[in-house]
Amino acid sequence: MTHKPLHIVLVEPEIPPNTGSIARLCGATDTVLDLVHPLGFSVDDKHLKRAGLDYWPHVAINHWPDLETFLQAQDEANLYFFTTKTSTAYTQAQYPPGARLIFGKETKGLPEEILALYKDRCYTVPMSNTSIRSLNLAMTSGIVLYEALRQIRHF
Repeated sequence: MTHKPLHIVLVEPEIPPNTGSIARLCGATDTVLDLVHPLGFSVDDKHLKRAGLDYWPHVAINHWPDLETFLQAQDEANLYFFTTKTSTAYTQAQYPPGARLIFGKETKGLPEEILALYKDRCYTVPMSNTSIRSLNLAMTSGIVLYEALRQIRHF
């Protein structure tokens, strides 16, 4: 059987340290990082490099010019969208090898039209304190990725 790595997809990320931390997470788990442009920073940003430390050579990264191009190149069955605008917990999803775990920009999340189009493929990380808007992007990515890895690798 061919190894199908998981993918973390960041749509228009804005905060370099989040992307750097997620890149490090991807390197540690053999997960592919897909960056959907435009990015809110330069890939040469010192904060991005610092957050990824010296792990950048160990991260497989794909760059996409925009979300439409990314989505057209994917098998819809592998798409999983994460948002605070749903009540379906990330633990309810059944993640296959090769799943694309898709996260929106830090300030706005994923576009409303995408959430509406794929509403049956949207999940959230539940929070008990409703005074908190959302979790940090890097933290949320890690929580979801490790659930997908647990399901696929059974650990």
